[in-house]
Amino acid sequence: MNAPLVHTTVLLDEAVDAWLAGAPAGDGGASGCFVDATFGRGGHSRLGLSRMAADARLIAYDKDAEAVAEASRIADARFSIRHQGFAALGELPPGSVAGVLMDLGVSSPQIDNPARGFSFRYDGPLDMRMDTSRGQSVADWLATAETQQIAEVIRDYGEERFAVQVAKAIVARRQERGPVSTTAELAELVAGAVKTREPGQNPATRTFQALRIFINAELEELQQALSASLSVLQPGGRLAVISFHSLEDRIVKQFITEHSKEIYDRRAPFAAPKPMRLKALGRIKPSEAEVAANPRARSAILRVAERTEVPA
Repeated sequence: MNAPLVHTTVLLDEAVDAWLAGAPAGDGGASGCFVDATFGRGGHSRLGLSRMAADARLIAYDKDAEAVAEASRIADARFSIRHQGFAALGELPPGSVAGVLMDLGVSSPQIDNPARGFSFRYDGPLDMRMDTSRGQSVADWLATAETQQIAEVIRDYGEERFAVQVAKAIVARRQERGPVSTTAELAELVAGAVKTREPGQNPATRTFQALRIFINAELEELQQALSASLSVLQPGGRLAVISFHSLEDRIVKQFITEHSKEIYDRRAPFAAPKPMRLKALGRIKPSEAEVAANPRARSAILRVAERTEVPA
């Protein structure tokens, strides 16, 4: 029997502390409605529930059916799970949420399960969909995409210098022997096309990252979810976001920065500025001890902001 796939939640205490800190105190902990926008394997939700008041409510979201199944094991009347992407949190009533937490990492069970196709370390079908019940797999897309399309995705989402070479190798392989269908096949093609690489990094790292982000529309959904958080957070409510690579972190940082400034209308120089909508509260990185215990935590960054007062 295979051992169960285990996930270690990154920045667990730091993220939950930030997530709940803006909520009023209730009977036994933080009171109000909270959103775990990316349930994963539930580390943040479970710890959060242990620190929430008896009248609190926790709504979680996840596109992955396996994550939803894991969430069904939480026997707590305060908790509910929605099989949706986290941009759907915008459907909640305006100003109804005391804290929104987003953990943008792929969970270890997803990475370590060959059947999901997320990792070049295991041979399996080239899928990479977060929600396997809908949409195209990476293999399906690569079977028809043009060289330029593939190169743009790998360059823009993976920041891969050899994107054109990788794209040409994928299309040449498709024309000669049929489409790439497994993770091992793709990793081998990329290794032959990437001429130099960062020390200690597999040459396929950037290509796999790019294809996963693209096929799941991860950056577009992140932008939608961040915008939705402004609507649903109540004054004083916290936004806490953990990112794991520069593209995600750049979006989060720019979003918080943009909404942490007063906006002046140049066409009406004497008018009062539009008030800022967020207050940036800084960033947190994992400790050396956490990285030593869980190397996958090394690139994580937690950014925290507080929803400011909404003017009447």
